[in-house]
Amino acid sequence: MRVWIDQDLCTGDGLCVDRSPDVFTLLEDGIAYVVENGLPQNDPGGSRSLAFVEKREEAAVIEAAEICPGECIFIEMSDLPTLQNAD
Repeated sequence: MRVWIDQDLCTGDGLCVDRSPDVFTLLEDGIAYVVENGLPQNDPGGSRSLAFVEKREEAAVIEAAEICPGECIFIEMSDLPTLQNAD
């Protein structure tokens, strides 16, 4: 799973940070950004700032996206492996 925030839609409520502080942060501009390897992905922002989500954080990230008042959190799921016949 990877996640990004559309900063143009962010209302700065910080609910995402409350749910998953390892994945989201608020910067000085009062807007939320995703974090990867401890660094905010704020340049250039948008979908080019995808952050990898650890398995243990996935439920919290989904919850953050669901409760976000700005509806600015976007989740991209990895492709699922295809099943092969055992015939």
